[in-house]
Amino acid sequence: MQKPKARKLRTAKDSLGAIEIDSEALYSAQTQRAINNFPISGRRMPASFISALIIIKSTAAKTNIELNCIEKHIGGAIIKACETLLRDADFMRHFPVDVFQTGSGTSSNMNANEVIANLASEIIGSEVNPNDHVNFGQSSNDVIPTAIHVSAVQGVTNSLIPSLHHLVDTIEIKADDLKSYCKTGRTHLMDAMPVRLDQTLLGWSDQLRQSTRLTENTLEVMKHLALGGTAVGTGINTHAEFSQRFATNLSSDTNIKFSSAENFFPLIGSQDAAVALSGQLKMIAVALMKISNDLRWMNSGPLSGLGEISLKPLQPGSSIMPGKVNPVIPEATAMVAAEVIGNDAAITVAGQSGNFELNVMLPLIAYNLLSSIDLLAESGELLAEKAIKDFTVNESNLTKALRMNPILVTALNPIIGYTKAAEIAKKAYQEGRPIIDVAAQETDITREELESLLDPIKLTNGGL
Repeated sequence: MQKPKARKLRTAKDSLGAIEIDSEALYSAQTQRAINNFPISGRRMPASFISALIIIKSTAAKTNIELNCIEKHIGGAIIKACETLLRDADFMRHFPVDVFQTGSGTSSNMNANEVIANLASEIIGSEVNPNDHVNFGQSSNDVIPTAIHVSAVQGVTNSLIPSLHHLVDTIEIKADDLKSYCKTGRTHLMDAMPVRLDQTLLGWSDQLRQSTRLTENTLEVMKHLALGGTAVGTGINTHAEFSQRFATNLSSDTNIKFSSAENFFPLIGSQDAAVALSGQLKMIAVALMKISNDLRWMNSGPLSGLGEISLKPLQPGSSIMPGKVNPVIPEATAMVAAEVIGNDAAITVAGQSGNFELNVMLPLIAYNLLSSIDLLAESGELLAEKAIKDFTVNESNLTKALRMNPILVTALNPIIGYTKAAEIAKKAYQEGRPIIDVAAQETDITREELESLLDPIKLTNGGL
C-alpha cells in the first residue's frame, strides 16, 4: 500500500510571526491560524455567504478606485480575482474556516482578503496586500454584518420568495379543483361543523401569503448596510463618500436596491434586523408545520385513521411491514420547520451578544440565518410538487363521516334552541344514527326541510 505523499509546505507571515501552510493554498497565515485554532465543527461558512463576501470585496475595490483610494491596476486585479473565484464551481475549497471562530468573523474576512490578494498578485505579477489593498477602508466589523445582510437578502429574494409563491400557487390551483368536496371540520381534534376542502387549502395559502408579505417587509430593513462604519461605527480610515458610493455600486452589481445605513453603530453593535428576519422565517416554518400536520392527519390510515385524502406514494414506509406507505414529504417538512425554529432560538441568543460596539456572534448568525432560508426554500418546493399537487380525495370517507356527524345539528339552533339541539346530538351519537333521522323524529321539522337545513355544503357558506 502506497503511503500518501507528504504535503509541500511554504512559510507565510503575519503580525504574530511565521507559520507553515500548504504550498498550493491560496490563503495565507491568518487563515491557517484559524484552521489550527478552530477545529470545532467541520462546518464552513455557507457558500452563499462567501459569495456575498467576494462580491463585497469586488465592489469595495471598484469604489476605492473611483475615490482614488487605491491604484487602478491594483483595484482592477482585485476585481478580476473576485470574478475568477465566483466563476469557479469549486471556490469553497479556498475557504476552510470553521463557523465557530472569532465572533466578529475576522477569520473569514481575512480568509477572503488573503485568497483575493494572492490571486490578484498572480494576475498583475506584483504584490497585492490583503490588508492595505483588498481590505482598504474596511474592517471585519462592518464587512461581516454587510455580508450577512447581502447574502440573506439575495437568498430570500432569489430563492425563498419564489419557492413560497410556487407553493401558494400550487395550493390555490389544487383548492380550485376541490370546491365540490365537503369534509367534517375539526376543533380540538374533535368533530365540528363541515368545511369544504378548498376552504381548508385557501386557509393554508393565506397563511403563507401573510408570512411572505411580512418577510418581504423585513427584508427592506436588511437592505441597509454597515459597510463604511469600519471598526466601531465612526468610519475611521475610510473615505467619507465610500459608504454611499459602495451601496450604489452594489445595487448596480446585484440588481437589488441596497443603501448605506444612516447610523452605522446599531448595524455593527447589534444584529436586530437579522433577528427580525429570523423571526419571520420562524413564522414561515410554523405555517409549514401546520400544513404538514394537516396533510398527515387527513392522510392517516388508510383504514383506522381519517383517510380523507391519499398522498402520492413515494417510497416503502417500513423495513418490516410490507405495503406500508408513509407521508414522508410532510414529515421531512415538519423536521425542517423544527430546525428553523431552533435556528431562530440560536439567532435570538446571538443577537443578544452585542457588547458595546460589536456583536460577537456574527458567524453563527450568518450560518443559521442562511441555513433557514435554504431549508425553507427547498422544503416548500418539495411540499408543493410531491405532496399537495398530486394528492387524491377519498370522497366516500368524507361523505360517511359527514352523514354521521351529530354536530350538524348546530344548524338547527335558531329554530329549536341550543338545549334541544344538544339532546338530539347526544341521542344521534349514542345510537349511532344519522343526525337527520333523529331530528326528524324529535322535531316537527319536515324531512325535506331538514335535508335543506343540514346540507353540509350549504353550511360551509355561513349565515342563518
